[in-house]
Amino acid sequence: MTKKILVLCTGNSCRSQIAEGYLKHFLGNKAEVYSAGVETHGVNPRAIITMKEDGIDISNHTSNHIDEYQNIDFDFVITVCDKAKERCPFFPSSATKLHYNFNDPAKATGTEEEILQEFRTVRQTIKEFCEQFSKDNFN
Repeated sequence: MTKKILVLCTGNSCRSQIAEGYLKHFLGNKAEVYSAGVETHGVNPRAIITMKEDGIDISNHTSNHIDEYQNIDFDFVITVCDKAKERCPFFPSSATKLHYNFNDPAKATGTEEEILQEFRTVRQTIKEFCEQFSKDNFN
């Protein structure tokens, strides 16, 4: 049986989308990967740009609300920001819960290049987290 992973963030626009892209990349058909938010803000265009720079296309991802997945029995629930962890609804499941508070690149200010650089920095941190998670849980 394929394991199911849910990545949760506040708006399901940046960090959870990046994590979903990397988990799908590292795990292939070993897991079904979903991402959602406690709100939906649409997929951030800069997240799409910076993932494409690393060879991963998330342009077809959608921003989903957590309520859409209440009937799925997840094996892992990963929260990628403190706000989502605080507001995460109770899941009546035996899912392993993991949490890492990644910086929010959508809050970056400055020139377009400075903002994109923050997205790249956060993308790299999420990539390393997802790669380690994949090694630790899917050998």
